[in-house]
Amino acid sequence: MDGILVVDKPQGCTSHDVVDFIRKKFGFKKVGHAGTLDPMATGVLVILIGKYTKSSNSFLGADKEYDATLTLGATSDTGDAWGRVEKLSSAGAPGKKEIEKTFNKFLGEIEQVPPAYSAVKFKGRKLYEFARKGIEIKLEPRRVIIKELKIYKIDGQEVSFSATCSKGTYIRQLCADIGRDLGCGAYLSRLCRTRSGEFTVKEAITPEELKEMDTEALRKRLRIA
Repeated sequence: MDGILVVDKPQGCTSHDVVDFIRKKFGFKKVGHAGTLDPMATGVLVILIGKYTKSSNSFLGADKEYDATLTLGATSDTGDAWGRVEKLSSAGAPGKKEIEKTFNKFLGEIEQVPPAYSAVKFKGRKLYEFARKGIEIKLEPRRVIIKELKIYKIDGQEVSFSATCSKGTYIRQLCADIGRDLGCGAYLSRLCRTRSGEFTVKEAITPEELKEMDTEALRKRLRIA
């Protein structure tokens, strides 16, 4: 069987967990995904089945859209709420205008250093392998493009926003960089990928639906590019 399945990944599992579940449940030999989501994140995970696993690079290059919340006044060693959070300031959050001005600085083409806890490879090993051993690796910044960055709610220390960005962009790092520029620190506290290329969360199938499906029902949900 060949096709593309859009899954709404739940919080708490890895992208590989979803791939492994589909492979075992339906007996597929070739299953992959087009773009990892962190365990904390939810939303669009593009699953590639059969011959489409050979086309993963074409899907990886697509723009992504996210709905996210950052928390001001603290940092995290992983960049998100599941890491070791350290409070930096007991003062109130920066004002709305200051926050909006800082967000606008990150629109367009920017340079971004991948977070230490990421799957980016250095000398054949993933960065998080070094980070877990307390080894700091200094990488050169990469150029990414933030095409849209819109704040839609500010509630005390929490800033909710949407972002459209190029491949290779880390929203965790974006939040950390915004917090650094504001001088109060920030970390990612919520993240949902709402679109990956042409695939949206509205069409995504939930894990609960997957568990109830047989192979024929799954076939009807597959997309052919």
